Amino acid sequence: MKCPNCGKEGARFKDKKKLLANKGKSQRFREFGRDSNLAKCNKLNLGCGGVKKKGYINVDYNDIFEPDFNIDLDKFPYPFRGNYFDVVEAMYILEHLYNPFKVMKEIHRISKKGAEVIIKVSHFSRGFTHAEHKRSFDVGFPLYFNKNFKEGYLGYEFELIEMKLVWFSQPCLKKKVLSKTVYFISNIVGKLLDFLANVNPYFCSRVWCFLVGGFEEISFRFKVRKK
Repeated sequence: MKCPNCGKEGARFKDKKKLLANKGKSQRFREFGRDSNLAKCNKLNLGCGGVKKKGYINVDYNDIFEPDFNIDLDKFPYPFRGNYFDVVEAMYILEHLYNPFKVMKEIHRISKKGAEVIIKVSHFSRGFTHAEHKRSFDVGFPLYFNKNFKEGYLGYEFELIEMKLVWFSQPCLKKKVLSKTVYFISNIVGKLLDFLANVNPYFCSRVWCFLVGGFEEISFRFKVRKK
């Protein structure tokens, strides 16, 4: 079951020496070189679900979504070589996994220096409204990737570029199930609350987020730092 908050291009990846067959029809990467067709795709969409992106390598564990590659994101290391990707996106997936810090470490390993990493996850104020969520997140998450945070720094650095709270997340999905009136009102209210919250996300998260029923999403945009 996929979190509600949270064309197929796999056929063009035909370099058999660079692919490893998995159970069923899905396939997964092994180490691949720049002479492979895969070298043309340096953007990664982790946990894509039904939202596959053109120009990205779309990865998911569930075959039903027909990802480009089927990979269990709870198993490490990921079958990508280091310092490869320019962009990594992980939308509404970390809350479903057992060790998000190990996932972030892998993202750091496979990303180039200066790569952009975009993470969207459930905020703690609404994080457990989905039965399969194993955890939720808050504004303190980026601290563990900041080397100045000596008590908690994990040894791999991401520079926080932007952080946002979102009250009414994934409107494109909610539009399919909500009435037009409820959708319209929720969308307007959400934009207003988002504006107020993101004046100071730390203050909102600490003081008043529960007063408005909680925020569904917190997003982070990072820049990968490496020596």
